[in-house]
Amino acid sequence: MPSKPVDPASLPPWKRKSPPGKSRPLSALQVDAARERAVQAGRRYPNLVDNMWAARHVPRGDADPTQALDDEA
Repeated sequence: MPSKPVDPASLPPWKRKSPPGKSRPLSALQVDAARERAVQAGRRYPNLVDNMWAARHVPRGDADPTQALDDEA
């Protein structure tokens, strides 16, 4: 008897397949936001869910401020 397909959204994040494409590390802003969220929840370190939230909801902020000043000159 074939098994019923499972909706990935119903699985916890650690049991889901990784999304396609190359992964990127969190930016410094995203790491700080994940740490802040962990502290607010009473944890010493951010967990997978904190990191996933930061990756989705916090902008990367990759623009280098010194490079922006060079472009204006």
